[in-house]
Amino acid sequence: MKKICVVINSRANYARIKSVLSEIKKHKKLNLQIILGASTLMDRFGNVSDIIEKDGFKVNEKVYSIVEGDNPTTMAKSTGLAIIELSNIFENTKPDMVLTVADRFETLATAVAASYMNIPLVHTQGGEVTGSIDESVRHAITRLANIHFPATIKSKKNLIKMGEEKKYIFLTGCPSIDLAHKVTKEKKSINASKILNKYKGVGNQFKKNEKFIIVVQHPVTTEYSKTKHQITELIAAIKSLKIKTIWLWPNIDAGNDIISKKLRIFRENNNPKYIQFFKNFEPEDFLKLLISSKCIVGNSSVAIRECSFLGVSAVNIGSRQRGREFGKNVIHTTHNSKSIQIAIKKQIIKNKLKSEKIFGDGKAGKRIANILSKINVISTQKKLSYK
Repeated sequence: MKKICVVINSRANYARIKSVLSEIKKHKKLNLQIILGASTLMDRFGNVSDIIEKDGFKVNEKVYSIVEGDNPTTMAKSTGLAIIELSNIFENTKPDMVLTVADRFETLATAVAASYMNIPLVHTQGGEVTGSIDESVRHAITRLANIHFPATIKSKKNLIKMGEEKKYIFLTGCPSIDLAHKVTKEKKSINASKILNKYKGVGNQFKKNEKFIIVVQHPVTTEYSKTKHQITELIAAIKSLKIKTIWLWPNIDAGNDIISKKLRIFRENNNPKYIQFFKNFEPEDFLKLLISSKCIVGNSSVAIRECSFLGVSAVNIGSRQRGREFGKNVIHTTHNSKSIQIAIKKQIIKNKLKSEKIFGDGKAGKRIANILSKINVISTQKKLSYK
């Protein structure tokens, strides 16, 4: 059996690859190995490892490599430590292929370790265009990867323009859409208040059938010095509107401590009864909450990807998703409290939006597993093929 090693470093990573894990796990010709690292192992980010194991996946190895300090320097050091640890694990587990997801800084460590050890590297979501350091990381991984699973037609074309060999590029769609497709079938039975009560966030519990918005604001590494201003403006907008809000904690990127501190100060000083704060949700539960919401606000790619498929209104703030393909569900705005307020008001009054299949049709996981079972990389030595 072909051993496929998947490295997962964040809650978003897991949501983006869960359907692929399921398909690999049940495939007769594939043997799944899972390595967890970074924020998946940290309680302040919701301890995603517990969710993964609860879903029935066996975790083969864990990598503790995050350097505390919350700044660009510690991000760089964490990447270096992850390369060291992953190299040891790959040496011991000897995978036939390593699959890595998207554009996290920890993902770059996976790509470097696998490439130098001559292990064929598989990459999902390459060829996309966004903002922040994620843009550079994604394209760097593309250059190291041997097999590509882009999510969109445009992304596939971008990979070809970048000089990647066509025979190793497979348009599969994004695996996260697989989960979104699954959840839409359960739409009529979704009980948002029951889901929220299950996770016991900080703040007043929501009442049954109460309307709400969701806020997810992550730091932008390349705008580290502006983080305080950006979160201050968003808080001011939500405070002014006083709409029932589910607010998720930011990811582990440099600047998360700044955002977290501002949220704690705001919570302590204002005791906003209209906001409930959460660390994390299981992927399917989060999608169910999105379906039940009036709008999602912030700079998470879920607003662009899954919400376009689900038909959920979104307000995208700032540069983090700049350049990414998007649907009719999205309004873009700047880090200005008044502009954010106007955008939210406009989005929450929209009627039901139509589903758009920009990032896939819900069958990516099965496609990826089947391709991995059949394909062989003769040599990890790459040659760019500009034509």
